[in-house]
Amino acid sequence: MIYRDIGKTGKKASIIGLGCEHLDRKPYEQVKETIDAALSCGINIYDMFMPGKEVREYLSKALGSRRKEILIQGHIGSTDIGQQYDISRDLPTVQRFFEDHLRLCGGYIDFGMLFFIDSEDDYKNVFESDIASYAQKLKEKGDIGHIGFSSHNPVMAIKAINTGLPEIMLFSINPAFDIIPTGDSIFTHLDKGFNIDSFSGIEPKRAELYRLCEQKNVAITVMKALGAGKLISPEHTPFKKPLSVAQCVHYSLSRPAVASVLLGCKTAQEVFDSVKYLELSETELDYTDILSSVGSGMKGSCVYCNHCQPCPSQIDITAVNKYLDIALVPDSLSGTINIPPSIRSHYQNLTHRGNECSKCASCEKRCPFDVPIISNMEEAEKLLGV
Repeated sequence: MIYRDIGKTGKKASIIGLGCEHLDRKPYEQVKETIDAALSCGINIYDMFMPGKEVREYLSKALGSRRKEILIQGHIGSTDIGQQYDISRDLPTVQRFFEDHLRLCGGYIDFGMLFFIDSEDDYKNVFESDIASYAQKLKEKGDIGHIGFSSHNPVMAIKAINTGLPEIMLFSINPAFDIIPTGDSIFTHLDKGFNIDSFSGIEPKRAELYRLCEQKNVAITVMKALGAGKLISPEHTPFKKPLSVAQCVHYSLSRPAVASVLLGCKTAQEVFDSVKYLELSETELDYTDILSSVGSGMKGSCVYCNHCQPCPSQIDITAVNKYLDIALVPDSLSGTINIPPSIRSHYQNLTHRGNECSKCASCEKRCPFDVPIISNMEEAEKLLGV
């Protein structure tokens, strides 16, 4: 297994994690077999948003004394009313469900996730309410290690990140969601089918969100990497052919700030299949041919695919492009560019920087998206090299 830093938390996550949603309403034996398989593969981060009493008890029992070996994302605001999943902004209800989850997790949850920040009302009823204060008190008491949140809306996610409160975000990322136009709901596309005619390249707010998280050292864990299975389905994919599970995982892991992709495995075999990602070649993981099928809207945008390599000057072109993209994110209040020292330091610590570009253009000939790599190398050195 490979592990990545979880932003500024000081913890590390397996790049493949377990989203436990599909273990809900499954028999205990199946839950235990799945958890056992995940632990045996080195998977150490688990998202447990489900509020149901039975599934929480089954997960707790399956983990047993191994609870301390893993990191849990537990959600503040996910509730169960009449055996139906619900979202609550009523503080006493929120407390009751979260504190029961705490009890089952041994009195401690690593990441307390403010749940489902998808609208202005969600934002106001959480970040401008006693619920955010409750999360802070949980952290002060040591009941949770870090505060995070979950969202499917990049505009609301940016707003939440800019409060300075979250250290981690659970966000829906895949190649289709990233090119859904601003204002479209991902749930509409999931329910009614992807409208490929509306796709026009990487959605700017999503790109801004990922770069902002990298800039502020806020980690992203990924949900819906497979688009509820539609991206790997020949009947439902919006692309010219379905992606593989591994290609979807690889795409998400190539986004800035992503620490882990949480896959919704419901059996031990699905867990073992998911970690085969670690054994595949770059050719088997490559998603660019499929992504380039959506038209000219992708042109000029680096998708961090590494097709530009190898560079005769040994520059890590993808890393330079990524640091440049992050550096160019404007401050949300002033609108000016304010490059964090950490990004400048990361760039300057590269073994080979943009100033070593020989302008041979071999990279630009190989780039599937016509990225102006030579000028990017020059701009990166100008902005970050001094």
